Parts: sequence; structure tokens; C-alpha cells
Amino acid sequence: MQDNRPKMDAFLASVEKRAFYMARMATGNREDALDIVQEAMFSWVRYYQTKPETLWKALFYRVLNSRINDWYRRRRVRHRVRRWFGGRTTEAGDTGEDPIERLPDTGSPPPVEQVMVGAATETLAKALKALPLRQRQAFLLRAWEGMSVKATAAAMQCSQGSVKTHYSRALQALRHQLEGYWP
Repeated sequence: MQDNRPKMDAFLASVEKRAFYMARMATGNREDALDIVQEAMFSWVRYYQTKPETLWKALFYRVLNSRINDWYRRRRVRHRVRRWFGGRTTEAGDTGEDPIERLPDTGSPPPVEQVMVGAATETLAKALKALPLRQRQAFLLRAWEGMSVKATAAAMQCSQGSVKTHYSRALQALRHQLEGYWP
């Protein structure tokens, strides 16, 4: 395992940013996305580090997608419980406001950089976010990560036909939503 560590570190560094972007697209929250990616990396190292390097990418994205699906399940349960109890409950004297939430986000890029990103990127992000989860996963794994249909199917834990269907529908929806950006 020790001689494999530099390869694992390099692999995790190579997928870190894209995994974070995928998780952030899924959750819409920076902190939740960081937690998901961290959990996925820990799980991947714990269970799959001894697998052949050729399988690492598909296995990592399988773990990441499982963590994203778990997040959706937990969120759904939390919302049901909150509705049952009538919203957020607070202790006596608690205003319900978290003081940490009032601090500025120093991890965000400066406003000048944000403006430079441009309308096309924002529109693409909105279009991706509007896609159903499975279509978004198929699109990001196939188009963005460049994974094969077989590897994507393994990562998403579905059939190759399902990957093709989800990917095709995602492309169709994105073309429709982004038609003004291409001639």
C-alpha cells in the first residue's frame, strides 16, 4: 500500500476539482459539496485502493455518485421531519441564526473574477442544474470526464442502455436551453 500512495495521491488530486464541481452542481452548496467529496475520497481509499489503476476513475465516480444520492436522501428525510415539526426548532433564547453564516466567504473568487466568468458559463451551469440528477451525472461523466459508456454505467450503477438514454436526453435538453449560444 505504501508504494501505491503517490499514485493514489496523484489520482485524487486529478479528480478533486471536477468531483467538487459535480457535487456543488448537485447540492448547490459549497460546504455540502466539500463534505461529499471528502467522504467519497475517504471511502474510495478505504475500499478501492487495491484495485487496478485502470478501474480507479470509474470506482471513484461510483462512490461520489453514491454520496450525492445519499445526500439527496438525507435532505428529503430532513425536510419531512421539519415539515412534521413545523419548521426549524430553536432552544429558548436562541434566535435561530448561526453567527458563522454572517461571516464573509473568503473562499469565493473576487468580484472581478466572477464578472469575467461570463453569462455563457452561468447559463450552462443553470442548464446543467435544471437537468434531472441521472441525466446530469451521465452528461458530466461522459462529456466532462470523458468516460466510456461502460465505465459510466459502472459508476452510475445502471445499464449501458440507461447511460445512453440519460446522456441523449441531457444533450437534447442542453441543446434546447443553450441554442442561443451556438450558431
